[in-house]
Amino acid sequence: MEPRAQKFFAGLLLFSLTALGLLWLSRIDYSEKISTNVIDLIPTDERSPELSLVRSLVNDRQSRTMLFVLRAAGAPAGSGVTNTFADSLRGSGLFDDVVVLSDTKNRDELGRFIYEKRFELLLPRYLAAKKKAYEQAKPKDMVFSRWLAESATDDLEKFLGRPESVAFQELLPRDPFLLVPTLAEHAQGLGFGGGGSTPQTGLVWALLKPSPFTEQGQAPVFSAVEKARAAATALEPKLELEWSGVNRFAADSRERISKELSWLNTLSLIAVLGVTCVFVRKIWKVIHLVPVVLFSILGAWVISTMAFHRLHILVFVVGSLLSGVAIDYGFYLYMQPALRPDETYREKLGRLMKPLLASCLTTVIGFSFLLFSELPLIRQLGVFVSAGLLSALLGAILYFALLTRPFLETRSLPRPETSGSKKIIHGLGIIAAIAAVWGICHLTWRDDVRQLEVPSPELRANDEKVRSYFGDTEARSMYLTREATPAAARDSLEKFLVWHDAKYPEAAGASLGWLIPTSQEWNAMAAFRNELERFPSDFRFSLEHHGYNPGSFEPFFKAWEDDVLAAKSGDYSGVIPEVLAHLSGPLSLLASSSKEGTWFITLANHDSNLTPPVELHTFFVSQLESLNGLFTRYRHSAARLSAMGLALVGLSVFVLYGIKRGVRIFCIPAGSCVFAFGILGLMGQPLNLFHLLGAFLGVCLSHNYAIFSAENAGRREPPPPSIRLSALCTAASFSVLAFSKIPVVSALGTIVSITVLTALLMVELEPITARSLDIE
Repeated sequence: MEPRAQKFFAGLLLFSLTALGLLWLSRIDYSEKISTNVIDLIPTDERSPELSLVRSLVNDRQSRTMLFVLRAAGAPAGSGVTNTFADSLRGSGLFDDVVVLSDTKNRDELGRFIYEKRFELLLPRYLAAKKKAYEQAKPKDMVFSRWLAESATDDLEKFLGRPESVAFQELLPRDPFLLVPTLAEHAQGLGFGGGGSTPQTGLVWALLKPSPFTEQGQAPVFSAVEKARAAATALEPKLELEWSGVNRFAADSRERISKELSWLNTLSLIAVLGVTCVFVRKIWKVIHLVPVVLFSILGAWVISTMAFHRLHILVFVVGSLLSGVAIDYGFYLYMQPALRPDETYREKLGRLMKPLLASCLTTVIGFSFLLFSELPLIRQLGVFVSAGLLSALLGAILYFALLTRPFLETRSLPRPETSGSKKIIHGLGIIAAIAAVWGICHLTWRDDVRQLEVPSPELRANDEKVRSYFGDTEARSMYLTREATPAAARDSLEKFLVWHDAKYPEAAGASLGWLIPTSQEWNAMAAFRNELERFPSDFRFSLEHHGYNPGSFEPFFKAWEDDVLAAKSGDYSGVIPEVLAHLSGPLSLLASSSKEGTWFITLANHDSNLTPPVELHTFFVSQLESLNGLFTRYRHSAARLSAMGLALVGLSVFVLYGIKRGVRIFCIPAGSCVFAFGILGLMGQPLNLFHLLGAFLGVCLSHNYAIFSAENAGRREPPPPSIRLSALCTAASFSVLAFSKIPVVSALGTIVSITVLTALLMVELEPITARSLDIE
């Protein structure tokens, strides 16, 4: 092909691919395509039911909850100010529900519902407990009906002797069984803002309509809060507002990541330019490498967004480091001098194609194993990096075909003379190997989901303070009981409550399950109706015997005749959904029933130090610990996949270069990786999933250097200058990233820079030679 035709077709293809890629990216809704939600890192088909449930919890009402505390001059804001603030939030149209905790309207409505349904909801449990006590007492010559009448009268008499009975004086003629007072006593731990000395006035609970991880759930909501603050401040100039929500963390994290990447990329660029100035004669020619890197990133973005419906932002944060690998192909192709003055680009490309393809395709093969990971992030990274590398190679081939003489001349810098110091180098190598093995033996791993975020101590402290006003403290434990059906969930909850109260007798658990009978208690009502036909007369006699006027309890006796003896057991499956439909505000977060399953939350005022038995289908609602366990499991999975990928990379090298040459080549990436882990182990640095991914990336970079060095050795030439320049540029760039405040970026930067520098030293101090490759 003539040079002119070569340039035309290469330019046409490069321009067409770039235009199509930009067109595709211009049509994407990035707010929907890119997620900042940590929970999106959990697979939608996560096999662990607990983690699957945590995913659904965080993506549903729990994540959309916002809490507001209004105070004035150190005291709770008045009801007028609080109501004005809440009304403004409601008027924004951004909230499904806004509840002022001092407003008793919602609780009064729930109370009326419970009272009207007390015989249906609370009586089955009461009778079951009394029947059990009757069977344990085994009274002689007293049937259950008569015993129940005496027991109920004794309970009433004891209750009337307690101070809290004053609040229920008007209710007792209709509820002498104390069904509602007993429920109120058990439900005290479910209060929000009403426990202890914490005042309820000035507290507002709100539920967002949009997701807090979307743009609609952030900036517009913050504006609505400021508008509400202004409306309340007009009534109370000294108003102080403290508030918290997941959207504040999400927006802050996005802003911090954006600022972090901006200054990191700027410093990385400065570092790379500094290194390049040392090695390159005409620095302006380096600009020809920019299109290769940009085409690589473009290809990675296009293929990834095509392959996945939704990607996590960390894919692009970590994937932005792709340029450190992508530039290798440009360096190697651009910095190779022509063998003769009239050598064409096509001839030059032909002799360099084997190492280019070997370094690129073997790396892609290794990363392709990440596609089998359970973790969406790792699968997405596998596609992003593989697509980027292939695009980088294609972009380098096409772009440099447009140049007449694509050659980047380097300065003649001396290489280290190692022939006279082989023993010293070998001795240092042995010491380094021993230190690496020793360090690896002392490696520790710490998987913490918080490493995915930019630390925000101020927001954390604010969140803890706000939640403390609503009664949420570290000393309180939260359990979640989940089953596939409402009946199974309520039955498992009952078993858990029995277990819990036996283990923690001083801190009984509080749950909305107290509102709902178990399926066994529900089904037992038919037998109780037959057994308690004479109960009204027995109870009248007992009341009169204890000095009460039975006529005062006529409302109860009438309701007993109408709602108990005349009623028939209905369908139990509809009981739980009916109760949940009457919950609003904070209480609506404590239970759920849908086609995915039914769950109840239990709160208890103690630290969690005992794990409920598996058969209770209950676990701690500690999202952080659950996700940390998840990342530990996925790290093990990623380690297996990485090992398989590296094994395949090594096998590919053996196939292309033979066993002896392949072993010599593969020793460089493998040795540099081992040394990097060893150094971190000696430093006592805890490792995580992203150190593992960084090591994989570092091995791929080192693998390129080894192949390029071996190719030159085959021609009895020293290692190409592109290796030194590429390695030092990459090390400089990643060393800057090591200072990132984002822990995962810092982990990647640290291990990649160590791995790359180690590989460079191995190539420089113990270069691959024709003799070492057994080439005559």
